[in-house]
Amino acid sequence: MQVKPLSRKCVTWLMMAAGLLLFGGCSTTPIVSGLSAPTPPVEHYIIGPGDSLQVFVRDNPNLTTTVPVRPDGRISIPLVQSIMAAGKTPDQLAGDLEKALSQYIRSPLVTVIVESFVGAYSQQVRVVGQAAKPEAVPYRSGMTLLDVMIDVGGLTKFAAGNSAKIVRRLPDGTEQTIPVRLGDLMNGTVKYNMDMHPGDILIIPQSLF
Repeated sequence: MQVKPLSRKCVTWLMMAAGLLLFGGCSTTPIVSGLSAPTPPVEHYIIGPGDSLQVFVRDNPNLTTTVPVRPDGRISIPLVQSIMAAGKTPDQLAGDLEKALSQYIRSPLVTVIVESFVGAYSQQVRVVGQAAKPEAVPYRSGMTLLDVMIDVGGLTKFAAGNSAKIVRRLPDGTEQTIPVRLGDLMNGTVKYNMDMHPGDILIIPQSLF
């Protein structure tokens, strides 16, 4: 029996059917185009009084030094008698130092590294009252109330932990008071843990009994 060759029209339909089957077989695999995971915001450390800074000047070891940020927010390095550091990021300060040093050396390249930090008030969480070590704690990304309490050594035996409060300054300049149950939190009730914000003030009163 002689088999007739397929017409061009039949060949075209067969190719279309095969293409549809192939597409259908791959349809279970999601196709993502032009999508990417959201980039988390970049946090920049702000230098504050009390910080210790290492200033490194490339190819100039005599200018490389470690200096404290004075209470007035300024630092001094060789050839630069006084320059404001507080309120700037390390990169911003490095740029200002490069401009100041360019009067004395050609194309200075400066790197500023924060060796120990306290931070500006807006970058601290201040703890006052009946904490074992009431102090200003440098804010860290993701810091929680429990983290703060670990940093200050917990509560004193005279603390009214469940009467504590957080005073938080809002973006519009107003203040918000947030009651917190530190006594329960320190006894293991983690549902009372919460996120802290830079600039928060944690007030722990003394028990009346």
